[in-house]
Amino acid sequence: MLDQLMGTGRDGENNKFKVHFTDPRVCKSFLLACCPHDILAATRMDLGECPKLHDLALRADYENAKKTKDYYYDVDAMDHLQNFINECDRRTEQAKRRLAETQEELSAEVAAKLQRVHELAEQIGKQLALAEKLGAEGNVEESMKTLEEVEKFKMQKVLAEQEYRNSMPASSYQQQKLRVCEVCSAYLGIYDNDRRLADHFGGKLHLGFIAIREKLKELKAEVNEKRQKGRMERDRDYLKEREERNKEWNKSDSSRSRRHRSPSSSRHRHRSRSEEHKKRSKHRRRSTSRERHRSRDGRSHRRERSRDRKDKIKRYYFSVFLLNGLLRSCAIFFIFDLID
Repeated sequence: MLDQLMGTGRDGENNKFKVHFTDPRVCKSFLLACCPHDILAATRMDLGECPKLHDLALRADYENAKKTKDYYYDVDAMDHLQNFINECDRRTEQAKRRLAETQEELSAEVAAKLQRVHELAEQIGKQLALAEKLGAEGNVEESMKTLEEVEKFKMQKVLAEQEYRNSMPASSYQQQKLRVCEVCSAYLGIYDNDRRLADHFGGKLHLGFIAIREKLKELKAEVNEKRQKGRMERDRDYLKEREERNKEWNKSDSSRSRRHRSPSSSRHRHRSRSEEHKKRSKHRRRSTSRERHRSRDGRSHRRERSRDRKDKIKRYYFSVFLLNGLLRSCAIFFIFDLID
């Protein structure tokens, strides 16, 4: 009891497991008081001891710590319970398929009447369990009102059973018709008496599954609310940053517009631009004239060089021709001298 109230720091001592509640070995579902191993203990579906640590002192530490910081253990507990409920629903569907294979197939009309009988029996069991609970708490008046409602459901059940009996052959009606409880996957029969139904719907197994399913629904709502809140905070921060950027841009635009609106600066800028434009145009004209002159001089110079080269070639060939003729004439005179 002291551990549950004061946590691991009572008497200045550490907890017996020498761990903090943030340790991965600690069961986060236990910290939120929704571990299926504890809820379904000592029932037909007892899961045994949880593989993770359970300590009331750690739960007390977590209760105190979550007031100042959110550890998001509700997400871990939600995933744990969701996996457990999914496994239970899978077993329920398997049980339904087995009943459909073993029991005689009924027509749609007869199946609807049988379903009505089962629904009334379930209502009777739930109301009887509620009446017993109210009586144990000392609320006698509410318990009596609940028993009156039970009598009404019993009368409706008798009529529903009569309709079902009239629609079935005598041989088939004697067979026990079973169905699977949608909450805890237990088998319920059409001939179960009120005491049996009250024990089932008021039993620890059925109520434990109801508590687990309600806790799962509650955790889903909390997690969705936190996610929506976090999304809204992110959107708010984004809008705030965008407004600040817009303000900075507006300031810069206003400063630019002021500079543009000043008449003296605008006239001065216009004059300077016109003068620069005139200077550039003059420079361009001068450069183009110089380039043209240079191109003309270059062409004339190239023509003169080509003429000089042609004259040199002509003089060269002419001298070669003269030299060749002179050599021939000398050779002829030498031959004549030899002959003589």
